[in-house]
Amino acid sequence: MAEELTIRNAKINDVNDVTELDARITGLKKHAYWKDMYARYGERDKRFFLVAMDHDHKLNGFIIGEVRAWEFGSPPCGWIFAIGVDPDNRLNKVGSRMFDAMTDCLSKTGVDTVRTMLARDDELNMAFFRSQGMMGGPFIQLEMPISEQLSQGHGL
Repeated sequence: MAEELTIRNAKINDVNDVTELDARITGLKKHAYWKDMYARYGERDKRFFLVAMDHDHKLNGFIIGEVRAWEFGSPPCGWIFAIGVDPDNRLNKVGSRMFDAMTDCLSKTGVDTVRTMLARDDELNMAFFRSQGMMGGPFIQLEMPISEQLSQGHGL
C-alpha cells in the first residue's frame, strides 16, 4: 500500500529488482542498461535515481531525473526521463509519490521547472504526467533517421 511506501536513493543492490520490474513493464530485460544508469545517476550531484520500497522491502517503482542547463537555450530545469511502477500497484499512488519526491529533489537544486519527453502513443505515461499537472512546453522534438541523411549526401 502507498501508506507503507519508502522512497529513497537507489543502491547498487536495487539494480536487479529495477531490471526485473522494467522487464515486466517493457518485455525487455536490460540489465547492462540499468547497471549503467545506476553508475551515471545513482547518488550523484543534481542526478537522482529513486526507488519506492514497500514495508517488505519489495520494489514498487523507480524514477530517474536530473538537472540540465542551456540545451537549446533552455535555462536550468529538471528532467524526468525514466519512471516505472509495478503494474499491481499503479492505483496506489506509487507514481505520484515518486513524482513528488523527484520534484522535491529537483527543487532543492534551485530549478523551478520539470520536463519530460514521451512517445506520442504512450497513453499510460501521458495520462500520468498530465495528472501531475504537466502540459506541453515551449520546445518541439524533431528527428530524422540518420540513414536518410546519408542517402541524401549530407553525410561524410
